Amino acid sequence: MIKAGTKPFWRASAALSIASFLVFANIYFPQPLLPLFTKEFHISPLMSSLSVSLTIFALAISLLFYGPLSDAIGRKNIMFVTMLCVTIITLLTAFMPNFKTLLWLRILQGFFLAGLPAIAVAYIGEEFDQKALAVAIGIYISGNTVGGLSGRLISGFITDWAGWQWAFIVMSIISLICLLAFGWLLPRSQHFQPKPLAWKNALHDLGHHLKNRMLRYAYLIGGLHFLIFMGEYTYITYLLSGAPYYLPASVLGMLFLTYLAGTVSSTLSGKAARIIPQSLCIGIGITCMALGIALTLLHSLWMIACGLLLNSFGFFFAHSASSSWVSRHATFAKASAASLYLLAYYFGGSLGGFYLGFFYRWLGWSGVVLGAILVLLLTGWYMWQMYRIEHRKQPRKHIVRRLFYFCFSKYARHNGKMLS
Repeated sequence: MIKAGTKPFWRASAALSIASFLVFANIYFPQPLLPLFTKEFHISPLMSSLSVSLTIFALAISLLFYGPLSDAIGRKNIMFVTMLCVTIITLLTAFMPNFKTLLWLRILQGFFLAGLPAIAVAYIGEEFDQKALAVAIGIYISGNTVGGLSGRLISGFITDWAGWQWAFIVMSIISLICLLAFGWLLPRSQHFQPKPLAWKNALHDLGHHLKNRMLRYAYLIGGLHFLIFMGEYTYITYLLSGAPYYLPASVLGMLFLTYLAGTVSSTLSGKAARIIPQSLCIGIGITCMALGIALTLLHSLWMIACGLLLNSFGFFFAHSASSSWVSRHATFAKASAASLYLLAYYFGGSLGGFYLGFFYRWLGWSGVVLGAILVLLLTGWYMWQMYRIEHRKQPRKHIVRRLFYFCFSKYARHNGKMLS
């Protein structure tokens, strides 16, 4: 087994982090370009948003395919081949003559983009020992955030400098470099044991998880939150590229630096769950999301940026808690339960452009805020049901006291003891 701090550990962790960068950079790469696509191809904002939404939809559906397939034929080769296909498609997209062809390529790319997220954690679980496992997963997940941010920044700056076609060409070159580094750095599987394809058993496990009300609430919350989160960031580009802001693509790409708030909040969410119930952690995230999206109604760029920061903080705070809820409450087949959460999560994200698109056409950005608040009211109700199930017999005053201690613990400690 690969042990923490060793040379194989750093090689494998770096390889998976680089691969994660490649995948998530390609997923979100076109997002700052949506207003440009609208003008270039004479299409509606909703149609333009499909270049991201349908990619995520294809990725979501494909997640359930790669897990059983890799159990039968291996991990590394599937990850390498799927990322090679992603790189080739990114290059081909630069030469597409119309938006329809570009859209079909992005859908096909979504199918291959699922190869890494569906397999990487399984590889880590097989090859790393227990002490190295959590650190390796943390390094891998860091590549998600960095990749999503960098892809948007690259597309914005290269488009302003040389046009959107060159942005795709540059992204394909970067992807090829990442692919070669991944193939060289990642050790071959040493502990993989092939299993026969058992689609019937896998479907039975998924059906059982869907019948579990404890898990079903978490799936709905994860999917609905990503639905509005993706939709908000899609239509904020239209708000800020038009009057009175007229921000260029490079600056629109920098808006996604607000995602960095999620790096902080996801860690805080894990610490908070040790003190207060996970359901209340989800509630804190929902509250922050609602306050953040409401702040964007103010016309100041600084207030919009602050609103996006608070919204991102709340989204990742709730996402971390709801995904942990699945791991905690799945009584068997935890991998399939986690895969189902990812399916709901990405499926919801793929619908964000559709759902908030109707509100955007109706009331502009104010409609987007209204549509988001309606969803947060619904997920708030789901969170309350989770709380009632989890703490049916626990006195509420006890929960309130623990929440108070969590918020003010830095100031209420004296000589190592909590002051009453």
